[in-house]
Amino acid sequence: MTRLAPPDRTDVLAMLATFAERSPGAVQDTLGSLELTWLIAEFEQRFDIELELSDERFETIRTVDDATEVLRAAVLAAGPAGPGPAHSEAAGRKASGSGAPDPGATAEAPPAGAARP
Repeated sequence: MTRLAPPDRTDVLAMLATFAERSPGAVQDTLGSLELTWLIAEFEQRFDIELELSDERFETIRTVDDATEVLRAAVLAAGPAGPGPAHSEAAGRKASGSGAPDPGATAEAPPAGAARP
């Protein structure tokens, strides 16, 4: 299975457009918390990556560009797809059977403004 390419702004706008059935051009640049929550759920389903965002990190995502940065970083951090759920803490626990998180399995995005790889 091949991982989808990291989403760009156009991809994020297209995902957001399906929320409330509107055109990508009608999507506002500023995101509300409900819209962001929906976007994250849509992203997780589409990319098979579970985002592990702290409340503090979630609150820093206010615009389409912020969301694009976080979602791109999550795909890049997850690397090539393998069988089963993609690199998440929950997937690490399931795979190990120990109930303990796999320290290298979380796909949390770096803080805003952090250097990109």
